[in-house]
Amino acid sequence: DSEDSGVGVRSPGASRSKSKSATDYANGKQNFIFLGDFVDRGYFSLETFTLLMCLKAKFPDKITLVRGNHESRQITQVYGFYEECQQKYGNASVWKSCCQVFDFLALAAIIDGKVLCVHGGLSPEIRTLDQIRVVARAQEIPHEGAFCDLVWSDPEEVDTWAVSPRGAGWLFGDKVSSEFNHVNNLQLIARAHQLVNEGYKYHFQSQDVVTVWSAPNYCYRCGNVASIMTLGEDLEPDFKIFSAVPDHRRAVPAGRAGRGEYFL
Repeated sequence: DSEDSGVGVRSPGASRSKSKSATDYANGKQNFIFLGDFVDRGYFSLETFTLLMCLKAKFPDKITLVRGNHESRQITQVYGFYEECQQKYGNASVWKSCCQVFDFLALAAIIDGKVLCVHGGLSPEIRTLDQIRVVARAQEIPHEGAFCDLVWSDPEEVDTWAVSPRGAGWLFGDKVSSEFNHVNNLQLIARAHQLVNEGYKYHFQSQDVVTVWSAPNYCYRCGNVASIMTLGEDLEPDFKIFSAVPDHRRAVPAGRAGRGEYFL
């Protein structure tokens, strides 16, 4: 809402070290939007997602959780979350419950009618924000179509649309984002989905798309910094850069001393 003093935008991955500050801010006027891929991103996916659920329960109007492509039954069975739940609980019941929650996460969020927040990107099947609002979200992520594209697509230096090497979603170019923002009276698309070593990255000459990456030292090996994007009443983005804790201070579950092979 316009009376709120600002919005913090974060994505994706673990946020354990920031939980106290998130709680402190949410007690005030600031809202938080988390841009998906809460799981499959480290040793503590379950704890990370549980923390986000607790924050949502305590501050329902101030915490928004946007679904990423990893909030999916199919993906989590391959990239770690299913295995993590099995190891910690001895069965798949907790994983199944989390997947049921995934089906009800938001697909996008709008800040003051000017900033679109989404995990992946745009879709050739979506021209207006109203078309996002009517997507049937209470389901497993489809293999194609508008729902799939919102969580899988990426900005790229292409003319309009191109086939994505990911095998899902699309690559979209400057003309696509410029037209979409013009039609919907937007000034910025904030998204996640791609590792950015500097923590954030503006795309295209128009700089109307920005990637926000909030998982430092991704996969415990990439050495990247991470960022949180904050927006004040003027909706001008400001980025808070942070690094991972040193390895000697990082907790590692028993039997998981090696570096995990997580989805890049």
